[in-house]
Amino acid sequence: MAKPDIAVARTVAALREAVLSWRTRRERVGLVPTMGAIHEGHLALVRAARGRCERVVASLFVNPKQFAPSEDFAAYPRGEAADLAAFESAGVDLVFMPTVAAMYPPGFATAVEIGGVSEGLDGAHRPGHFAGVATVVAKLLLQSLPDAAYFGEKDYQQLMVVRRLAKDLDIPVRILGVATVREADGLALSSRNAYLSPEERRIAPVLYRVLCESALSLTRDPDAVAAVLERGIAQLRAGGFAVDYLELRGAEDLVAMSRLSGPARLLAAVRIGRTRLIDNVAVAPAQAHGQI
Repeated sequence: MAKPDIAVARTVAALREAVLSWRTRRERVGLVPTMGAIHEGHLALVRAARGRCERVVASLFVNPKQFAPSEDFAAYPRGEAADLAAFESAGVDLVFMPTVAAMYPPGFATAVEIGGVSEGLDGAHRPGHFAGVATVVAKLLLQSLPDAAYFGEKDYQQLMVVRRLAKDLDIPVRILGVATVREADGLALSSRNAYLSPEERRIAPVLYRVLCESALSLTRDPDAVAAVLERGIAQLRAGGFAVDYLELRGAEDLVAMSRLSGPARLLAAVRIGRTRLIDNVAVAPAQAHGQI
């Protein structure tokens, strides 16, 4: 593979110099934070940024602080040349690729903790994860100070955490969500899908199918939340998944809902083999359709 011809900044100083040069020309800047292993879902974020901004920065940094000791930091998919080529083809202007030492130099002692929206769901199943996410995203936003930053709705709780972070800390960046990109059979695109065996890949779309069926049931009977969730969990287990959670939460505050009374998200996390999959769908009472 030929070496991609795309600008790369490996230091905060180089990143800020590039952004400042664009600012002096009154060009809007969009940021797309990633951990690499770039797929069409990431490129949808780039296209969304490209549609609103004259300049797009993509960060490529596998953040050790959002992995627990038992998780897959060392094995997380990496492929710098392919990632840079994908960014170049999508129209990224600059890729920010800091080292771990540059992001967390000796003596680094700060963590950003977000309450409320980080609690439960992945916050319960991955202790410390959202502190790691919030810390690195806070740094990326302050390092680049873009006009907007783009995050996928597949990681819906993460999107809510980042919005809370920017609001609470008065970081002058719009946090914009982009719809989940899926395979033809409904599986949400994820870098971790590469871990799936052929048989696991065949089974994986059951997750989205159960989410959609459960959402439809809730729309028809907003009072049946407990029964629908119980049935959905049973279907997932019968399909071959270990279920971390299947929950209905408010779309704006992620508060658990015992009755579908407004715009909501049905969120799930499951494990199959060594792969953990997360997904979510929008759901609202029949009279509230069109609000999400």
